[in-house]
Amino acid sequence: MTRYRGYLIDLDGTLYKGERVVPSGLGFVESLEERGLSYLYFTNNSLRRPEQVAEKLRGFGYPAKPEQVVTSAQATAAFLTETLGSPSVYAIGGEGLKAALSEAGCRLTDQSPQAVVMGLDPAFTYDKMKTACLAIRAGADFYGTNGDLMLPTDEGLLPGSGSLCAGVAAATGVQPRFIGKPERPIVEYGMRRLGTTPEETLIVGDNMMTDIRAGVDNGIDTLLVFGGVTSPEEYRNGTVRATYTVGDLKEWEFI
Repeated sequence: MTRYRGYLIDLDGTLYKGERVVPSGLGFVESLEERGLSYLYFTNNSLRRPEQVAEKLRGFGYPAKPEQVVTSAQATAAFLTETLGSPSVYAIGGEGLKAALSEAGCRLTDQSPQAVVMGLDPAFTYDKMKTACLAIRAGADFYGTNGDLMLPTDEGLLPGSGSLCAGVAAATGVQPRFIGKPERPIVEYGMRRLGTTPEETLIVGDNMMTDIRAGVDNGIDTLLVFGGVTSPEEYRNGTVRATYTVGDLKEWEFI
C-alpha cells in the first residue's frame, strides 16, 4: 500500500522552469496517474485563474483540469469568507486574485473596504498603494496572498508579492496576514480539497522556505527537489529539513 494518498505539488521550479518543462516532473505526475493517487497543483502565484494555470500545464504535457489547481488567491478568498463572511475588499493583484475573491462572495471596492488583499501585481502603482494605505489606516484588515519577496523568472529575480506588501506595511505600520505557503491556511485548504489527513499527504517542491516549511510547520511530510530555488549547498547550510530530498524527481520511489 502506498504511504501517501495525496500529493500537493509546486509548479514553477518543480514541474517547469519559466517556459521549459521539467521532464522528470512530467514523469512524476504520470506515475501518480498510473497509480491512481490524488494530487493537486499547489502554487503561491495568484496572477492566473485556475483555468489559465491548467491551460499552461497542459501546454507542457501535464494532465491538468482547473479543479486540480490550488492557488494562493483561492486560499485567500476561502479564508476571508470563512472569517469575515462576505466582506468588502480592496484587491491589488491580477485577474486570478480578483476572480477568486468575487467567486467566493467578496465584494470588490476601493471605498471603505473591510479588508485590503495584496497579491502579485505587475501593474502596481503609487495610487494603488495610497488607496491600500488609507484603507488600512482607517481600520481595514490587511492580507497578503503570500510573502514571497522574489519571483524567479527567465529575466532573473523580480519583485514578488511579499515585496509589494512590505511597502504597504512600512507605510502603515501594519503587518499583513499571509495565507499562501508556508502558512497554515493554504495547507489546510489544499488538504480539504484533496480529502486527506496530514499523515496521508506529501508536499513536493523546490523551495526550502515555502514548500518545505509549509510541511514542517504543519506536520506534513515533504519532498525537496534540487534544481529549482534551493540548491544542495543552501539546504546543507539551512535549518529547515525535508523528509526526503532528491536531485531529480525521477529518483523518487513511491512508498
